[in-house]
Amino acid sequence: MLKIIKIGGGIIDDQVALHTFLQAFAKIKDPKILVHGGGKGASNLLNKLGIQPNMIDGRRVTDAETLEVITGLYAGNINKSIVALLQQAGCNALGLSGADGNAIQATKRPVKTIDYGLVGDLGSDAVNATLFNNLLKLGITPICCAITHDGHGQLFNTNADTIASTIAMALAKHTDVELNFCFDKIGVLRDIDDESSLIPSIDYTHYQKLKEEGVIFEGMIPKLDNAFEVIQAGVKNVCLVHAKNINSEIKTILC
Repeated sequence: MLKIIKIGGGIIDDQVALHTFLQAFAKIKDPKILVHGGGKGASNLLNKLGIQPNMIDGRRVTDAETLEVITGLYAGNINKSIVALLQQAGCNALGLSGADGNAIQATKRPVKTIDYGLVGDLGSDAVNATLFNNLLKLGITPICCAITHDGHGQLFNTNADTIASTIAMALAKHTDVELNFCFDKIGVLRDIDDESSLIPSIDYTHYQKLKEEGVIFEGMIPKLDNAFEVIQAGVKNVCLVHAKNINSEIKTILC
């Protein structure tokens, strides 16, 4: 089964945690793809350069100056550092932005109530599945950052969760896919402060019941709504897991 794993800022910002995760990731025997975000480094770098970061509801407003900085960070320093560490761990990895090999094409997010600037949205035909399948057949592990392009020379900042989900749905048409989102909990917990309350598996009916009971609320609802949409699109299952447990059974499996 193809495993697609998305890591976020919490791991990117912690060099020890990142190194530990990448060592574990390299040991995964199945074909695999890693998708990563940018962490707090982007805002820190923007501040150092005298550019005011602009976030609305956790999403970055991206003007041309901001895009220049985050492209260098996401597709450059972070992506290539991950690739180098994976090579050290014996995993033959290749770093990709959406423009590389025409991996992922996006369209500029339309202006509604908010103008997010140079932010790209992904359609159902965004992913170059042939490219990813060919790389995987060669034993190469793609490492995807949160930068895409429009096919006309314009780069975009694109949400890494969306990239991971869209790649998973595209490749699920060719093989069995498991999509893993790494976050700061070991999975979905009945009691947010008690790791022994892990719910190991949730189907859609169970999910609706957990929402009614108030076990799942607020920020988790969009994540799980998205996960079940991905499953409806043909992805075998979606796992919510802590990065430290990527090779263990300690996770919540959505199916």
